[in-house]
Amino acid sequence: MDHSEVSLVQDAVPLLGFALLFVLIFRKLGLGATLGFLVAGALVGPQVLGLVGGAESKMGIAELGIALLLFLVGLELSPGRLWRMRRDIFGLGLLQVVLCGVAVAGIVWFVTGSTLAAALSLGLPLALSSTAQVLPMLQSAGRLRTPFGERAFAILLFQDLSIVPLITIIAALSRNPADMSGPPGWLLGLYTFGAIVGLILAGRYLLRPLFRVIGNLGEREMFVFAGLFTVIAAAALMESLGLSPALGAFIAGVMLADSPYRHELEADVEPFRTILLGLFFLAVGMTLDLHAIADRPFFVAGMAIALIVTKMAIIMGLAMLFGVKPRRAFALGLLLSQGGEFGFVLFAQAQKALLIEAEAASVFGAIITLSMATTPFLMMITQKLRAEPERSAEGLQGPQHDGSNAIVVGYGRFGQTVAQMLIGQNIPVTLIDTDVEMIETAGSFGMKVYYGDGTRTDLLRQAGAADAELILFCQDGDGLDTEILEGIHHAFPNASIFVRAYDRRSVMKMKGAPVAGIVREMLESAVRMAREAMEAVGVDGQEIDRTEAEYRKRDSARLKEQKESGDLRAGITRMFSQDAQAKAAAKADAEAQVVKE
Repeated sequence: MDHSEVSLVQDAVPLLGFALLFVLIFRKLGLGATLGFLVAGALVGPQVLGLVGGAESKMGIAELGIALLLFLVGLELSPGRLWRMRRDIFGLGLLQVVLCGVAVAGIVWFVTGSTLAAALSLGLPLALSSTAQVLPMLQSAGRLRTPFGERAFAILLFQDLSIVPLITIIAALSRNPADMSGPPGWLLGLYTFGAIVGLILAGRYLLRPLFRVIGNLGEREMFVFAGLFTVIAAAALMESLGLSPALGAFIAGVMLADSPYRHELEADVEPFRTILLGLFFLAVGMTLDLHAIADRPFFVAGMAIALIVTKMAIIMGLAMLFGVKPRRAFALGLLLSQGGEFGFVLFAQAQKALLIEAEAASVFGAIITLSMATTPFLMMITQKLRAEPERSAEGLQGPQHDGSNAIVVGYGRFGQTVAQMLIGQNIPVTLIDTDVEMIETAGSFGMKVYYGDGTRTDLLRQAGAADAELILFCQDGDGLDTEILEGIHHAFPNASIFVRAYDRRSVMKMKGAPVAGIVREMLESAVRMAREAMEAVGVDGQEIDRTEAEYRKRDSARLKEQKESGDLRAGITRMFSQDAQAKAAAKADAEAQVVKE
């Protein structure tokens, strides 16, 4: 084994060990994995403990993580969905990059007193945000496919597209004679267009047939190889043209978004994306010049704050201009306020172009890293400020007696079905709920829902419960118990009371309650799915009916024992269990063997 192989294995131990420790700690503190990777990288790097070296070489490998991330995002975005987002991508995204880039470049020029070319080469890259940090945050929060997440992604996507013109600007400003022989900006633009068209054609006429062949073979490993090949080949094509490798991977993903192999590819590539993206942030932490920060701490901190405030204010203003509500616009501004990983790439380009010194690239790289580290903190401490205020019930009408025969308390997904079926039989219904937003939404569909707590006797009386034949509690949760229901029955003895129960525990809480019926909210839908599943595997219809009847008999008896004893484990022997199934199967096999002999 040569030295490089030994070094790689030895480097992996402290890298993965520190990453595991700090990611666990920062996850536990609610600060996200990114900050944990950055801190772990800084500690094991050459400037603190010195346990690992060669951050630049690791960065080259780790940048594949960004390409894989963009590939997976592309798999989620069909061309039709991208076309629908075009206003946000080329409107909001373009304005964000231009305004933030000019504003930050102006701050750099004013504070540092550098030349205009140096200020632009430092300020424009700072307009870009961290795709590698923001997208996982949106994914983990389940907000990537929401309108908020789509706007954030639209801006990030245009930022990736803007890398080409930013490289062109730096090349045009270059003082390096070697760059004078490089391709002009218009040619780079032509390369971009040609590469995108080439990837689209390759996706349709090469990749899809390839995945069809692999799918017919049924080889899982080949899907992994083909998925990684697709990402790396697309990224390599773009990189060979001096363009963004991540953009190539993204386009490859979009081309396969409508294919039947999307989910298989997503599952195969995801583990590699997670590992390489973590390695990327470890490498960023390792390259962080702590000496530069120590020499100019107030400058680094001040510029990081200026960057965050400037970008947050501009993005918030633009988002409001595009119709985003102020609180969500504020959240969007904070989420994209940091510098991004492509800033390191553009600073390296500017250094090669002799526009900035190595020290400047290091200091501004530290500013990007510091701004990235603040994002989880900012999102955490501003959570209450960003939260939409609860809608006021002011002006909403309380329930009143309108001669209805039935009162439905709770007009959510459960109550809507109950109420509409009663209305279908011309039974007048009074609807009551406490969800202000739902009441307003129901009003837009022509349904009158009164505001109020339908478990209060005085409010039910106001709604006409004394003359009603039915009171149906359809609200979510398990807030009802025997005592509450006895009070309602005592006040309105002529009304039949029906209750939606959350689960078995809810039913047990209502033991002995004077109700006409208790319905466990998921029971019927679960039984329906089980019936359809048995039909799908060819079980005879009479057998399905027998199984359902037997299950209901056992379940009813078990629930009776649970209510009488107050013990959730009571009647456990009545359950259909895997052990009982295995014993029954063994007994049947034994009987069949006896008959055969």
